[in-house]
Amino acid sequence: MARLERLRVYPVKGLDGVDVEGVRVLDGGTLKRDREFALFDADGDVVNGKRTDRVHDLATGFDAESGTLRVETPDGTVRRFDLDGEPARAAEWFGDFFDADLRFRRDESLGFVDRREMGPSVVSTATLEAVASWFDGMTVEGARRRLRANVEVSGVPAFWEDRFVGEGAPAFEIAGVRVEGVTPCGRCVVPERDPDTGEPTPEFRERFVRRREETFPEWADEDAFDHYYTVMTIARIPERDRGQTLRVGDEVTVRE
Repeated sequence: MARLERLRVYPVKGLDGVDVEGVRVLDGGTLKRDREFALFDADGDVVNGKRTDRVHDLATGFDAESGTLRVETPDGTVRRFDLDGEPARAAEWFGDFFDADLRFRRDESLGFVDRREMGPSVVSTATLEAVASWFDGMTVEGARRRLRANVEVSGVPAFWEDRFVGEGAPAFEIAGVRVEGVTPCGRCVVPERDPDTGEPTPEFRERFVRRREETFPEWADEDAFDHYYTVMTIARIPERDRGQTLRVGDEVTVRE
């Protein structure tokens, strides 16, 4: 049976995600606490993994109840910041770390997702297993951290999520909450790096594209894909189902 295997949100854009057992769909169609905070420089540009590989030097956690961000630096030093109450203190520390004048911004209605008109990202556990198998030494959790999906579905084949984009594509439901695919997720430089060290995997993109083309599923609409350096689907949740809560273990059903 297809089920919701994992839910992961990224409270601070560009930093580590946290697993949650349940999450509410916001009125804007994104998930509560996902990319709720982001660091911006004086020019209004966001700090994330596309901009700097130094984000990989930080191990972070987040307590959703207290709004506390836990940050561990490479030397093992741990710091805690109250993002709900004292974001300026945290921004000062991150500014020193990234050598930039930074400010935290917060968006509780939508979050600072890249595609603000869309919703959560979706991948299958089997897809993560397939991608990990393409690279020596990569674990499934490593693939999970590289690809940074919100919704992970088990009990389905690799690249199951590809079927939900393109003309006439079906949708799926998570315990009655409708999820519609919008676009395949073209990848940036971040998946090419080891999530712990930031070191690039040699020939990552070339091998990924070759294996992706070789294993492209017959149920997917190839016309919906601009290239093969894609994995994961960006979805949307219709307005009627926003405000509902997704929970790990929920049944997932395809709706033609």
